[in-house]
Amino acid sequence: MEHASIELKNIFVDFDNDRILDNVSLSVKDGDFVTLLGPSGCGKTTTLRIIAGFVQPDKGDVYFDGKRINDLPAYKRPVNTVFQRYALFPHLNVFDNVAFGLKIQKVPKAEIKERVLRMLEIVDLKGYERRRIQKLSGGQQQRVAIARALVNNPKVLLLDEPLGALDLKLRKDMQIELMDIHKKTGVTFIYVTHDQEEALTMSDMVVVMKDGVIQQQGRPEDIYNEPKNAFVADFIGESNIFDATMLEDYKVSFCGQTFECLDAGFGTNKPVDVVIRPEDIDLVEPEKAVLTGVVDSVVFKGVHYEMNIQCGGLFWLVHSTKCQPVGTKVGLDFGPDDIHIMKRLFDGDRNFVKGEVTGEDTITFMDVEFTREGLGLPEGTPVRLTISPKDIEVVSTDHADLTVYLESLIYKGDYNELIVYTHEQSLLLHSYLDQQVATDIGIKFHTENILVEAIPQEEVSGDEG
Repeated sequence: MEHASIELKNIFVDFDNDRILDNVSLSVKDGDFVTLLGPSGCGKTTTLRIIAGFVQPDKGDVYFDGKRINDLPAYKRPVNTVFQRYALFPHLNVFDNVAFGLKIQKVPKAEIKERVLRMLEIVDLKGYERRRIQKLSGGQQQRVAIARALVNNPKVLLLDEPLGALDLKLRKDMQIELMDIHKKTGVTFIYVTHDQEEALTMSDMVVVMKDGVIQQQGRPEDIYNEPKNAFVADFIGESNIFDATMLEDYKVSFCGQTFECLDAGFGTNKPVDVVIRPEDIDLVEPEKAVLTGVVDSVVFKGVHYEMNIQCGGLFWLVHSTKCQPVGTKVGLDFGPDDIHIMKRLFDGDRNFVKGEVTGEDTITFMDVEFTREGLGLPEGTPVRLTISPKDIEVVSTDHADLTVYLESLIYKGDYNELIVYTHEQSLLLHSYLDQQVATDIGIKFHTENILVEAIPQEEVSGDEG
């Protein structure tokens, strides 16, 4: 019967007042190949280090085979780690590198020889025992590092971006090698990467992370075909992601049309995101399609053509083995099972911010001050500000009202939807500019369009209580 080899329960980690892991819970089955996937800074390496014992959680528990191991030091845990930098000993040959840990444990020489030779055969390095480390390729050095970790018979092998230093072809070869090693040994693998192809290729389970939170976990097929939100859909493969309205169960409206879908439980007339994978769209004769568009660009990708098609004011990405020249009018065809509905990353389509009247006709919020003639509210009055995403502009930090942290950027067909964080609050904005996620950017408010309302006294009293 399958059981959990590793369990993380409600893990919180803070570094310098920044939340690195936010209530992370994860269960890893014995013998599985699990990949932690996400962009830089999402918390995947910290999660790995929690399991290894290199980092202690501020809150939460770590279990191994049902036993709590929070207080168990790293060297006593039944895990070994392979890092991106292999940390091999250049003065030792392959055999002695792999045997190093066994010698430290004072394992008998005959047993060391037997275990090392067996492990080198598993990693396809039989006959390389006396080879100097400097004479090995990058892929061979990686396999030595894996053999050194596995020869100690760990129950769990942790791999922190182990292929990051290899070129593309070698990375792909090593993916196959790792899958083979995993199959031969039966050891539980927990693998960290930001490469979606690695995750989808090798894993039994993929765990997608963002900002210290697990966004979705499941089989690679489920993560790809049924993403839970726009971040997962955008990060895993290429997608068309559009704003939509869930009219009712199994019926959604986007791109000016109403479509049947297979999703339910989102409510009535609720804003949602809809995702359609580019390979799920068929190009047909315009008169045979509900949606028609014009081919804007074509790129040959080796096995298919990647076409941008302008349709209904939006740009659609379509993959097809048949090329349609730029300027051609085409029809777009897809079925209910090709439409995937997701909850929006940001709840609603407006920003609601609290501020205060700080002077005659003057309002202050988030360290931003603006005037509103005829405000007519006494100083000290708390106010609620309603701000449209379109009324927040991305500018250089030199000309910004605020410098904010960019949490997420999703292309929505004709604009980018950005979620930024500042003053312990997230804001939604729209921009035509591309920005680097997980960096600071400048924003400026179009204050003339902000709706200002006094907060009723009963709400203020409720907040104080």
